[in-house]
Amino acid sequence: MEISSQTHSIHDDADIVETCDKPEPMGIPTKDRSGRWARITFKILLSYHGGSFDGWQKQPGLKTVQGLIESSLGKFIDEKKAELLKDKGLPLEGCAVVAGRTDKGVTAISQVCSFYTWRKDVKASEIEDAINNMAPGKIRVISVLEVSRAFHPNFSAKWRRYLYIFPLKYGEEGEQSSQSEIYGEDVGYNVKDGDQTNEFDTHVGNGNFIVGTGKDGVESRKKSTRFKVSKVNQLLRRLERRLLSYKMFARDTKASRNIGPPTECYVFHARATETALPCDEKDGECTKVLCIELVANRFLRKMVRVLVATSIREAAAGAEDDALIKLMDATCRRATAPPAPPDGLCLVDVGYTEFDPLICLIH
Repeated sequence: MEISSQTHSIHDDADIVETCDKPEPMGIPTKDRSGRWARITFKILLSYHGGSFDGWQKQPGLKTVQGLIESSLGKFIDEKKAELLKDKGLPLEGCAVVAGRTDKGVTAISQVCSFYTWRKDVKASEIEDAINNMAPGKIRVISVLEVSRAFHPNFSAKWRRYLYIFPLKYGEEGEQSSQSEIYGEDVGYNVKDGDQTNEFDTHVGNGNFIVGTGKDGVESRKKSTRFKVSKVNQLLRRLERRLLSYKMFARDTKASRNIGPPTECYVFHARATETALPCDEKDGECTKVLCIELVANRFLRKMVRVLVATSIREAAAGAEDDALIKLMDATCRRATAPPAPPDGLCLVDVGYTEFDPLICLIH
C-alpha cells in the first residue's frame, strides 16, 4: 500500500544524540534573547573527498571530517568554554553538528553542518577560511551563513539525496540485448555466522559467491553477475512513495531497533540508469557505470549501500519487480545483501524545503 508524504510519520535516524546535537527550544522572541539565548548559529555547507578521511564522526587516533572541522573552529569559541576545556585538559575545539554522518570512503558534494558561539565578532568568512586551510584539496567550504538558532542540520532536514556509481563491464560480443545487457563487476561475499558488518566486495574474477559457513570452512557456489540496468531501475522504482523499514536494510544499529514497531523512512525517489564517465585523455576510453539515485527523508547506518547491493543482486537473480518490498517481511537481515563498497557512494545534498522531483538527476 502506498502512503502519501503528507500522511506518514517519521522517526529520528540518529543513533546517538550528543550534547551539542539537541534541537533548540522554540518560542523565545529574538529581541528578548540574552545570556545563553544570545548565541549565534552558523550553517556550513561543505564538500569533501571520502577517501581522504576515516568517515565523518570524530574518533580517537583517526583522521575524520568532524575532527578536522571542530579543530578549525576552536579559535571561534567563547572565553568561558575555552577556560572550561583548558581546565579539563581538552583541546580547544568547537562543536559541529551534522545533517548525516558518512562512513569512511563516502564522499560528500554538499554536506551540511552547524556551529554556534556566543562571540559577536566572528565572521562567516573567517570560519570558511579556517576550515579551507586545514586540508586543501580534500575538503572545501561552499558557503557559511548565519541562521536562526532554531536551525538544526539533522532535525530540520526534510530529505537527503545520495548517488551511487557502480562500474560495469560488457559481456562478450553477441551476448548483449537491446537493453544493453551488461555484467556488473564480479561480486564476492564473505559472510560469517552472526556477523552483520561484513562488506560487499567487488573484484574481477569468475563470478563466484563465497559464503562463509563458520568453523566448518567456506562453501562456494556459482552465481550470475549478469544483469540489466533496466531491471535494477524497475526494482528500485517500486520503493518510491513508500515507507521502508530500517529493520532489514540498515546495518550496525542497536538491538532495540529490532524490537517493537520497525523504524521507517519515506522514499521519495529511487532510480537507476547507465551512463559513462568522462573519457581518459590517454586511451580515449570511457568507463561505463551504473548510477543509482536515492532520496528519502532519512537513512540509517549503511542503508543506501545495502539497497544498492541488494537491488543489483536481485536483478542478477531475475527477481520479480516487488522483490525489495517483499524483503521487508523477512525475519533476518541476511535476507538482504551486505553493503556495497563505500567508495562509490556520494552524499549529493540535503534539503530543508519540500522535496521537488524536478531536481533529480535520473528521471
